[in-house]
Amino acid sequence: ARPRRIVSLVPSVTETLFALELGEQVVGVTEWCIHPADALAPIARVGGTKNPDLEAIEALRPDLVIANLEENREIDVRRMRERNLSVWVDFPTTVAQVIEHVQWLAALGAARATANALVGALRDGLQEAARRRPARRSCFLAVWKDPWMTISSATYAHDLLDRLGLANVFGGASERYPRVSLEQIEAHDPEVILLPDEPYAFTTGDGDSLRERLARTRAARAGEIHVIDGTLAFWHGPRTARALLEGLTPTAQ
Repeated sequence: ARPRRIVSLVPSVTETLFALELGEQVVGVTEWCIHPADALAPIARVGGTKNPDLEAIEALRPDLVIANLEENREIDVRRMRERNLSVWVDFPTTVAQVIEHVQWLAALGAARATANALVGALRDGLQEAARRRPARRSCFLAVWKDPWMTISSATYAHDLLDRLGLANVFGGASERYPRVSLEQIEAHDPEVILLPDEPYAFTTGDGDSLRERLARTRAARAGEIHVIDGTLAFWHGPRTARALLEGLTPTAQ
């Protein structure tokens, strides 16, 4: 049945719901749900992704709560279900799975033309990325600093990088988000280093520091250490199509 009252605990899902013109069904979102900003202004906030206000969620009387295996905590999902709330937990880890994810969200009540437009943009992005895929370059994508953390092949961001011709130097790690040292990064000698501005707020100052500390790497020597829009690297949905078409371009700071 089409849910009339949805609470989204996933920022990228929130943006996707509005892109599918399902915003009127959204009654609650997290503090980290920031897009689309104007449309979200009147929507109730229900805490963070890791510490949702369960009482506030229950008070909104949602027909459906949408969570993500990685963004949200199992204990919160369990507690919501104990309150007889319907919670759907999704977890796309590849670009192809993002298409399925968007199709599932569209089934919550999106008009066919709206759904087809967004799914079509994703498929076009995939085809375009495959058509113009450049020569592969090795890449280090940072997730956190102190300690430094990156991604393995078991992540959505890894698959996105791969489709953009960027070979994740820590793709073979056993953990999804392995901790690494600057010495390990230097040993891999990446050709490109990307510093997303979320979840850790990397700045140009961090880029300048890495250029000095990793001066012997190909990325530093070629001026290929960049701060990028983290939502393009990690948010699945409409931003997936944009990332595939435009790449992970440096941000202006």
